[in-house]
Amino acid sequence: MNIFKKLGFAMLVVSSLAACVSLSGGQSIVKTEDGVLVSTNNMTLYTFDGDQAGSGKSTCNGGCAINWPPLLVDVNSTSYGSYSIIKRDDGKQQFAYKGKPLYYYSLDKKPGERNGDNALNGAWHIVRM
Repeated sequence: MNIFKKLGFAMLVVSSLAACVSLSGGQSIVKTEDGVLVSTNNMTLYTFDGDQAGSGKSTCNGGCAINWPPLLVDVNSTSYGSYSIIKRDDGKQQFAYKGKPLYYYSLDKKPGERNGDNALNGAWHIVRM
């Protein structure tokens, strides 16, 4: 892959993640696509069995969060309905569904991919709606 393609891909990833973080003020940062919960950029979202629903904590930090980036929200975001916001160990805020923190999977490279479903012996799951 040449340097221009690498830079273009990197810019796409950064802009996609930035779009997810910046939405607040009454706009949802998630939606349903083909019966699965996705971010507004149509990237699949996952939950982790290691997270206890309603605990307000994520157990996926450090190296785990590199492979499974959290769905971050900005400080002005608010919870609604089945969605809540938890505070991560690094102080950032993460969106949660029914008390379970939401994550992307680093190997999902384009919208609609679901490569992380049932990963790590079934510990990671897409969110079916």
